[in-house]
Amino acid sequence: MYERKIPLSLNCGLDLIGEVLYGKWKIRLLWFINEGYKRPSELQRKIPNASRRVLNMQLKELEEHELIAKKIYPVVPPKVEYSLTEFGETLIPVISVLGQWGDEHQERLRHLILKRLGNPPIE
Repeated sequence: MYERKIPLSLNCGLDLIGEVLYGKWKIRLLWFINEGYKRPSELQRKIPNASRRVLNMQLKELEEHELIAKKIYPVVPPKVEYSLTEFGETLIPVISVLGQWGDEHQERLRHLILKRLGNPPIE
């Protein structure tokens, strides 16, 4: 069983948000599900750099946190679709604002990230 190296801290809203949304692809998964990409294969195509295993793990965590719902259709081959819950829909405006901020500051952020990684920025 997994044992945390850093103790769980749930003392404020930021701690809670971090615990629920921590994961490289979770915010993008929520956004794409909101845009109508509901099947695992569609989500995989939207996020090709993520492994199927990691996407499945993060989808499961989002489901456990009641941000998305999973529907399994009784057909062969099995068909699965994800949708946002009412609770998950409340995150979309927040994600939208974060995305806008990233768009407004993308040049500076890209420069800082590349600098931190030791790659010279392209001028």
